Amino acid sequence: MRVTSIALVRVALPGRTRWRRLVPAVLLLLGLAVLGVGAARPQASVRVPSSSSTIMLALDVSGSMCSTDVRPNRITAAENAASAFVKSEAGGPRIGLVAFAGIAGVVVPPTTDTGMLLHALAGLSTSQGTAIGQGILTSLDAIAQIDPSVAPTGAQPARARGHAHDVIVLLTDGSNNVGVDPQTAARQAATRGVRVFTIGFGTTKLSSLACSGSQFGGFGPFGGGPRGGFGGRSPLVADYGALRKIAGLTDGKFYRAQNADQLKAALGSLSGTFTIIRERLDIAAWFAGLGGLLIAVALALSLWWNRTRQPSGLRGTSQDVKT
Repeated sequence: MRVTSIALVRVALPGRTRWRRLVPAVLLLLGLAVLGVGAARPQASVRVPSSSSTIMLALDVSGSMCSTDVRPNRITAAENAASAFVKSEAGGPRIGLVAFAGIAGVVVPPTTDTGMLLHALAGLSTSQGTAIGQGILTSLDAIAQIDPSVAPTGAQPARARGHAHDVIVLLTDGSNNVGVDPQTAARQAATRGVRVFTIGFGTTKLSSLACSGSQFGGFGPFGGGPRGGFGGRSPLVADYGALRKIAGLTDGKFYRAQNADQLKAALGSLSGTFTIIRERLDIAAWFAGLGGLLIAVALALSLWWNRTRQPSGLRGTSQDVKT
């Protein structure tokens, strides 16, 4: 084909800016990079609802729970708050009860029987000693009895990936003075992915001790263990620093409750926390889809912008072209 002027053809052809030539190449390289990341099988930590969780209530029943700085006394306020929490969770996760003083023991294994739990809470009695670490370990073993993904304390578990579906709520008004160190027990829980939420209960004011006949257990089933010193700490004041460390080690949360209302509020605020856990989710498919989409767009733009077209300036001007 011969035309009267090359300049006429240049004017008739559509303009091509530099950025339009680079866009397909950039999209292609970006798509390949995204596919490369997806090939490494990346994972994300996401919050998901748990439908099979277990809550272990580990309650301090040491003699200091007879303190009257919280009316009528600490143990009665704790029983009432725990009962209200159990009722609010009716029909939801399993709940178990561990009581600890000089030693720790399972009062009620994890169950959905609200009546059994309420009856057990009403029958708690105090004793000597405060074995916070043992309370955590006993709670872990109770969880391991019904959840095979949580290893018992006597076994060597693999490091947990994300949170387990089970949690421990530990309520105490004192500091550990017997048995396993609480930090050691907390690390055992953290290794298994079990979070420990701690509540430091009571005020810092010294007050008289007064318990009813049924609440005063003396050297009952949760006492009698060998006791150590308090290290200069008042036996009527919770070790808030230690409780914060326990919660931090296990990715839980620490609460301070100085009266019955604050204790009920602390337990009430935990309800939604228990039903949400973190799990590791494989997101390689998302990267594969995004990378494929970028490459498809790059090819489509390249084909569209480089398709064969009749120059608009030459349409209808056959009188200027000789063949």
